[in-house]
Amino acid sequence: MSTRDIVFIALFAALMAVLGTFPALQVPLINVPITAQSMGVMLAGGILGARRGTLAILLFIVIVLAGLPLLSGGRGGLAVLAGPTVGFFLGWLPAAFVTGLLTERFMPKLNVVTAFLAAVAGGIVVLYACGIPGISLVTGTPLLTAAKGSLAFIPGDLVKAGLAAAIIVTVSKAYPLIETRTARRAG
Repeated sequence: MSTRDIVFIALFAALMAVLGTFPALQVPLINVPITAQSMGVMLAGGILGARRGTLAILLFIVIVLAGLPLLSGGRGGLAVLAGPTVGFFLGWLPAAFVTGLLTERFMPKLNVVTAFLAAVAGGIVVLYACGIPGISLVTGTPLLTAAKGSLAFIPGDLVKAGLAAAIIVTVSKAYPLIETRTARRAG
């Protein structure tokens, strides 16, 4: 891993911390806040790629579990693992990986539509596949009830995916951080 990789990983972990400063919106009846940090996961995977994006999120998770209150609402520490958001919190890892993997796959022809699809697949589909069972397990609500309750978050997450897609495409054109598969083989 190069110094450049380490810097980008640390930079995106810091971006996640900054996105945690935006106040969370609580939805009544569900104890899961709407935060800007899920967009950070999409950005980490989409801009840094699967490996570096996942490492950035892993670094952020380790720092939070070590006790730094970097989650939205000033939460941090091991208590996060006992809360209803644990599935989403830990789901950030596969979400960043899938977003990054798909972005890398689309990279030669990356545009807002393909970046949006990558962000939706990783940052919504994969994240919800991890988060909904977490809500169900921690709160004791049936899985279907937790899934229905989570539908309220989809419109906001689609907006975040759209913003992330626009940023991913803009950054990839202005300063391509992700090497294409062909460039890796040639180098």
